[in-house]
Amino acid sequence: MLDREEYIEQAYFFRNYRERLEEDVPSQEILQSIQEEVLATTRLPMAIDILRGEVLLKGKVSTGMAVLNHYFTPFQTFIFSRAEDEASKFDQQTALLILEREATYRTEERYKTAGLFIYHFECLARNRLGYDEGLAAVAKDPAYSPQWREWINRLRLQVGNVEFSEFLYYRSEEFLEERRRKTPDYQPNVPLLFGRPEGRIARANRGKDPLFLFGALQRQLGYPAIPRIKRESDYRIHPEIEARLQRLEKRLGLMEAEQKGKLDLSQFYQKTPPTFTDEGIAKKP
Repeated sequence: MLDREEYIEQAYFFRNYRERLEEDVPSQEILQSIQEEVLATTRLPMAIDILRGEVLLKGKVSTGMAVLNHYFTPFQTFIFSRAEDEASKFDQQTALLILEREATYRTEERYKTAGLFIYHFECLARNRLGYDEGLAAVAKDPAYSPQWREWINRLRLQVGNVEFSEFLYYRSEEFLEERRRKTPDYQPNVPLLFGRPEGRIARANRGKDPLFLFGALQRQLGYPAIPRIKRESDYRIHPEIEARLQRLEKRLGLMEAEQKGKLDLSQFYQKTPPTFTDEGIAKKP
């Protein structure tokens, strides 16, 4: 685990990288400028220097993050490698926003390991990044204890066969209280990873879409919300481009009418004929 100031600078790095990438600034220039801006007392400037070298050498940031596995977590590397995959629809702006919010959450007072895991799992689910490799990367995060890693690896093998809400509920304090109402001497044979609020929400969302569970956890417990990929319907044509397309459409219509011999020029005639005087065309009153 890194110090809090490291995560603060990471959040700044990912945010500015995303904003300048949207302005079509080359990655090597972005890395060079941000390297001078981040706090020099952290290890991030040295990490950015290595990332810039990897971009110049191999054209990818994720390869540099993989080299710096003592600084960037396997989950961060996995997210960025998916964004740099040419066959993936997962874009770099969304990946950077995911990493920015994750780093920001690690600096907050409300930070909980359970909240971090829910955020990681929802990122994989919503963006369809793959549970096998994704959960393997999540389990290697130093934020998780050995008990958490064991449970994540078990979830990795059984996800899809058992509802996620069931996994969460049976590892919560809510499940323990329910069992002890029937059997007061009951002792769980596995460590509990989630509190009573998480268990109550999971029990209420049995048989429902897991996205409802994630939304309830965010509303009730303040868990971080993940960004979503922009769909095609989210994009809008610029008004000037739309006007040009309309003019082109009219010109094509006139050309087709001319080729078919159906071009009617009367639609372009002036409806009110002009009146002529000795000085020329009279102006309309």
